[in-house]
Amino acid sequence: MSFVSESPEQTAANPGGVDPDWWRGAAIYQIYPRSYQDSNNDGIGDLSGIIHRMDYIASLGVDAIWISPFFRSPMLDYGYDVSDYRDVDPMFGTLGDFDALIERAHGAGLKVLIDLVLSHTSDQHPWFKESRSSRDNAKADWYVWAEAKPDGSPPNNWLSIFGGSAWEWDAERMQYYLHNFLTEQPDLNFHCEDVRHQMLDVARYWLERGVDGFRLDTVNFYFHDKELRDNPPLDPADRNDSTAPSVNPYNFQDHIHDKTQPENLDFLRSLRAILDEFPGTTTVGEVGESQRGMQVQADYTAGDALLHQCYGFDFMASTYPAGTVVADVLTRFGTVAPDSWACWAFSNHDVVRHPSRWNLGDEARRVFAALLMSIRGSVCLYQGEELGLTEAYVGFEDLQDPYGKRFWPKFKGRDGCRTPMPWIADHRNGGFTDVKPWLPVAVEHLQRAVAEQEADATSMLDFYRNMLAFRRAHEVLRKGEIRFVTVSDGALSFLRCHDGAEMFCAFNLSGTAIPVEMPPGDWRIDRGAPFTTVTTERGLQLPPYQACFAVRQDG
Repeated sequence: MSFVSESPEQTAANPGGVDPDWWRGAAIYQIYPRSYQDSNNDGIGDLSGIIHRMDYIASLGVDAIWISPFFRSPMLDYGYDVSDYRDVDPMFGTLGDFDALIERAHGAGLKVLIDLVLSHTSDQHPWFKESRSSRDNAKADWYVWAEAKPDGSPPNNWLSIFGGSAWEWDAERMQYYLHNFLTEQPDLNFHCEDVRHQMLDVARYWLERGVDGFRLDTVNFYFHDKELRDNPPLDPADRNDSTAPSVNPYNFQDHIHDKTQPENLDFLRSLRAILDEFPGTTTVGEVGESQRGMQVQADYTAGDALLHQCYGFDFMASTYPAGTVVADVLTRFGTVAPDSWACWAFSNHDVVRHPSRWNLGDEARRVFAALLMSIRGSVCLYQGEELGLTEAYVGFEDLQDPYGKRFWPKFKGRDGCRTPMPWIADHRNGGFTDVKPWLPVAVEHLQRAVAEQEADATSMLDFYRNMLAFRRAHEVLRKGEIRFVTVSDGALSFLRCHDGAEMFCAFNLSGTAIPVEMPPGDWRIDRGAPFTTVTTERGLQLPPYQACFAVRQDG
């Protein structure tokens, strides 16, 4: 084994035009619009605020943005309770603002994905108001209605992710309706053909407005078991907190009847057929399934007629991502879904930010970020992740999330990862707004504000930009196959291979230096990556929380 060290020329991928396969290996930046930038001083972020920050987003080097819901909504679940799928809620702006955002993003070289919440609506949606008005109206079967048991109890034992029964009694129809989340979020009945057609029309509407695809919320929740059979209990040894917090009895059931039904595949084929009419568009499905999530991801992305990619919660649970854990997840995915494409994330708007969840210092945050951007698959980065933000503490008096209020104090909800983005350190609200924000700005976040990090060449922000640039410069990192070389709790190394190119990637996930043995052959250490590596006469010595990337020279 021999190697040399030099800095190669780096060129942006696909300099000659648009890659229809751009989504494969893309870096997607998630924006939670309520908390990104307030442009009109009402304390709530909006679409104009995103437009105002588009240069910053483009400077990160990501390929696309995913915008959490901005549709009309009573905001009981902050946009995930939709009352009009074809309009922008006034607190976020107008359809004209959205069109301007699309134009601005595309002008900056960014694709735009929007969050489609198709499994349920708000109870304020006109469809539900009509559906609940009688048992024989035109939309009577657009939602999931069922008779009470003879004793008046709910039709079965299904539970809501937000706590309690998944059934709510409606005195107008004298029936129960299904809600997998808040009682104010009734589930649509996807067994109804009119509902399926309406949802496909919603997708077409936004594609015609210029979006480049969708993040599909709770994509495996669309259909339910027509027979409304009880879910069986789950062995306590199989319970985990990847879909719901450990304090939630939702984890006590094996959810084989209330979601992930086989009929969903036909609907996903219909949805994909519409996207295929708009070349270069993509889908990212969110699979909320603790026991069979990886198999569902495989089923939903098999072939070329379903979803392009899915993500589960393998790396968004509390389990620390030791090298053995990461290798196990990726190996299982490669076995279960060898022809599928995954999308991986450490953080999003629903989970505790991963630096707090895994208790990572700055050096560990860097090496895990590099690992995320080096494994096979696309990646989602959540706003503020590039700043190294930790989970914010939000007192009960400031809490907005109904999920947190329901399970406080054992589970504090999702507000801690949703606090406003800090832009300026010496502004009381971090430059997010000039008035009281909808959630308080975390004081500890101000020292990590964008303006502070822009002026520091050693900052977390600078690291993310450099690592994203490195990833973009090497197609093998974005689209290559993966083959593990060494695996332990504290270290991980693998080869990425694509179109004749090979890259060796090694990660020290521990606090002590380790030796790294490369595969046989001649290798060049690629100094374009934002890491320090130390070479010795005995080979390569990797300092704590550092990574090494090398390119094969004798291929």
